[in-house]
Amino acid sequence: MKKMTLICAGLLLLLSSSVFAEEHLTEALEQANAAAVHGEAGETAILIGHAKAALEQVLEASLVAKGVAKNHLDNAAEELQESIELANRGHIGSATMHAEAALKHIKISNKYMHPSIIIQKP
Repeated sequence: MKKMTLICAGLLLLLSSSVFAEEHLTEALEQANAAAVHGEAGETAILIGHAKAALEQVLEASLVAKGVAKNHLDNAAEELQESIELANRGHIGSATMHAEAALKHIKISNKYMHPSIIIQKP
């Protein structure tokens, strides 16, 4: 009986961390996409705000990610940091490219974390 309780508790913990990561991935995807869109429009301050929000969500999702998904989230975090730094220096074109690269990493990490769940966002 104790073994069954431990197994059930372990499974619930795994499932809850997966849901936790999914929420952060969804928000990170939306924020990174918004950063890229505003970067294309030349709106530096708005790009920075969305990139910072995306970075926060990526870091939260990275806490529960493993393997290839974690590597992509770490890469996304680096791309977002670079995007923020470049935008702060006025290099909006390069900042936008890094935001777009982060967006790709977030999408790929989602596929590895939830192969049956594909977030359908632009």
